[in-house]
Amino acid sequence: MAKVKTAYFCQNCGTQYPQWLGQCKNCGEWNTLVEEIVEKTPVKSFTDRSKKHIINIIEVETNEEPRIKTPSEELNRVLGGGIVLGSVTLIGGEPGIGKSTLLLQLALKMKKKILYVSGEESASQIKMRADRLTELQNPHCYLFTETSVEKILHEAKKLKPDFVIIDSIQTLQSQLIESSPGTVSQIRECSNEIIKYAKESNTPVFLVGHITKDGQIAGPKVLEHMVDVVLNFDGDRNHLFRLLRANKNRFGSTSEIGIYEMVSQGLKEIKNPSEILITKKFEELSGNSVAVTLEGNRPMLIEIQALVSTAVYGTPQRSCTGFDSKRLNMLLAVLEKRAGFQLGAKDVFLNITGGIKTDDPALDLAVVASVLSSNEDIAISEHFCFAGEIGLSGEIRPVSQIEQRISEAEKLGYEKIFVSNLNKIPKKKFGITIVEVSKIEYFHEYLF
Repeated sequence: MAKVKTAYFCQNCGTQYPQWLGQCKNCGEWNTLVEEIVEKTPVKSFTDRSKKHIINIIEVETNEEPRIKTPSEELNRVLGGGIVLGSVTLIGGEPGIGKSTLLLQLALKMKKKILYVSGEESASQIKMRADRLTELQNPHCYLFTETSVEKILHEAKKLKPDFVIIDSIQTLQSQLIESSPGTVSQIRECSNEIIKYAKESNTPVFLVGHITKDGQIAGPKVLEHMVDVVLNFDGDRNHLFRLLRANKNRFGSTSEIGIYEMVSQGLKEIKNPSEILITKKFEELSGNSVAVTLEGNRPMLIEIQALVSTAVYGTPQRSCTGFDSKRLNMLLAVLEKRAGFQLGAKDVFLNITGGIKTDDPALDLAVVASVLSSNEDIAISEHFCFAGEIGLSGEIRPVSQIEQRISEAEKLGYEKIFVSNLNKIPKKKFGITIVEVSKIEYFHEYLF
């Protein structure tokens, strides 16, 4: 008989301890250690029954991995061209952000045999949501409301679906582990069984994962190492836009993103986000500028709004929405030190429209343009856009992939783009005027 032992696992990071501690030494969280049963199986003696042998890498035959195209072009882009057979994809995000909606839409629109497993909703609740999302119903979509991983894999082997969706991994439990669902040992054991099934049957599996208060996927960190693809679905629930990013992808790039809009019928793909994020103004207003940013390898234009006013209460306020407030303070200090603008006694409010959050340094030039425009109360032409980073000495620094940024601005009809003079711009003819700026003190002259 195998001797059963207990150990203590941190529910935040998954670190194992032989005895209880008040604080986890790895992540620093308090009161997160829970006692769980660990089954120790006897070690079997090694016998040479394997037919595998050492092989030179040159002799290995490579085959192109077949992919299943989904109806969502945004999802295909993030996955690297489609779903790879036998792959396991983990998708995480805030509660209510749209993870289950995205996967249910996928199950309803694909002309494949789908097994949708839910441990959180009943079959009638899923059907109500499906009726609201789309009029198209996949006759080969099968629902199974169960939390036992043994029963789920038993039914999956009988049904033989084209791919499986499990919502969510934290609700599953294995009979081999005597602990409650969602604990570190349960998540690790259930994930192991699901990954083993996916690889043996060559069936793609989607797992929905809960996240912690820090935004990390709940459970042991090893879960993210075990799966093939880790997707993060984020955005502001008070706004319409959702961004799908790949934090890990064994079959493609992690620099691509997918953009969706949440509507009453579910998630709608955004083919050209620049046209939606830019406000069509009837009159030019001061404090508004347009920045050419990159989300992954995808260029898009976003609108920056700034408001500069006299500090009424004596202490100047600095408020940002969608932009790093510390970076704004740095840019204001550069403007005051290098260009001579007295902004230390003024309130500065900055907003990126559409609920978009970005940390692209190429926004610096557009932020400075908005602040100067609001301070001088002079409107910037709606045909101007900006892409440049600002250094502490006031120099305009080059940004990456400038050709894609210029092409995107040209495609949307902008007439002039301000960039660094240090950028290596291709010698081809663009239909947009490129203004090269070297220092922040000269930028004001070019702008107005």
